[in-house]
Amino acid sequence: MTISSMKNLFGAASALVLLAGVAHGQTAPKMEMATPIPSSIVTPESVDTRIGKLNFFDGFPDDATSEKIYDNLDFMRGVDAFLNAMPGASVEAMRVGLASQGADNNQTILIFENLMDSHSLFLTGNTESIYNLMWLDTKAGPLVIETPPNILGMIDNHWFEYVGDVGNAGPDKGKGGKYLLLPPGHEGEIPEGYHVLRTSTYGNLFFWRGFLENGSTTTAVENTRKFAKVYPLSEADNPPPMKLINVSGREFNTIHANNFHFYEEVNDIVQYEPNDAYHPEVLGQLAAIGIVKGKAFAPDERMKKILTEAVAVGNATARTITFKTRMKDAYYYPNSAWFTGFVGGSYEFLLQPGVRYLEARVLFHYYATGITPAMAIKRVGIGSQYAGATTDKDGKPFDGGKTYKIHLPPNIPAKEFWSFVAYDNQTRSMLQTDRQFPSIGSDKKDIVINADSSVDVWFGPTAPKGHEANWVQT
Repeated sequence: MTISSMKNLFGAASALVLLAGVAHGQTAPKMEMATPIPSSIVTPESVDTRIGKLNFFDGFPDDATSEKIYDNLDFMRGVDAFLNAMPGASVEAMRVGLASQGADNNQTILIFENLMDSHSLFLTGNTESIYNLMWLDTKAGPLVIETPPNILGMIDNHWFEYVGDVGNAGPDKGKGGKYLLLPPGHEGEIPEGYHVLRTSTYGNLFFWRGFLENGSTTTAVENTRKFAKVYPLSEADNPPPMKLINVSGREFNTIHANNFHFYEEVNDIVQYEPNDAYHPEVLGQLAAIGIVKGKAFAPDERMKKILTEAVAVGNATARTITFKTRMKDAYYYPNSAWFTGFVGGSYEFLLQPGVRYLEARVLFHYYATGITPAMAIKRVGIGSQYAGATTDKDGKPFDGGKTYKIHLPPNIPAKEFWSFVAYDNQTRSMLQTDRQFPSIGSDKKDIVINADSSVDVWFGPTAPKGHEANWVQT
């Protein structure tokens, strides 16, 4: 058979398929080759759904149905894109926020010398740590990172996936050390004398926390000034100087958008980073709504309207998962309001090996920052443990106009400190009131401790009489 005759045969076969469909849509004659068709594989002439009535002619959708289906498909992909790309958008918003304060190169550290307060918009930061933040870009080659002693630090990539720990939970074990951060696809020689970290993205978020000593930030700040360094491996013999900027009390935002701009934030990541840095399914969802590497993100009027609605529903979904989670294993105790940020105990958000715990990932990234195993493991003396609550004991949402009391039992097993911080539901950042720090903790010098070593903490618009030292304003 010639190639030409094969083409004709395929053309004839296609025509026969189409003709068979038309014939079947009419009153079909009894055919000798008829086979009983299971009802489970037949599409009805019409079906009522949550997006309206869908009509078919012998399984073929009519124009109105096709329009509904594609509008809904684009909408669903827009919602899924919000939920699945939110980790990356969070890092991108952090990058933009750091750059707005001068940290737009590998030699600038933003440090909260006088602690973080409610002026700065950060997802659930605390007021007891000396935060240090940098944006690391490896596009020009490997970076050497020298770390101070006694810190908890981590590096996460541009999609908010874990790269490595430094400090107390890292291989230097809190003594300070030298790390070598290798860019995507690096194949060059790796020198000895470094703790080697590999990242799949060019851009990376590097941040660490120093600790108060007797209520003072001095030691942690001096350690950063003396020991913290980042420089290209190619300039190891003559490193460029570091620049520290004290951002305590500054007003700037590091939180991703909840409107159409969200997709523009994600597009910036896609354009800058290699495609193999993230999951093909998620990049496929993004491509389906117009976010493709090497192409302009320019949705038409129809698509922009759909995505504007999709991001609103995506935001509402993330907010509901976070504030009214249905994950039973999120709660520390039965019938308790206290839940963990790392639901399932996996920093990779795995329900089982190879199975992503999707709602757990959404919950964490909507209200928190920083991916590291140290925040999920229960190892005495290393890492951190967190509990959050959005409702009172009766399941009612907290109301800043009301007064609440929390009783802490004696001898809380916290090596460094324990603390409570009040956050704003809208921003998931520190609650802004008349007080600089919306928090209370074991480092507070005038906190009142009960005779049995327990502690009572109060939250409300005004201080209960006699409990001013143990009060957080709302």
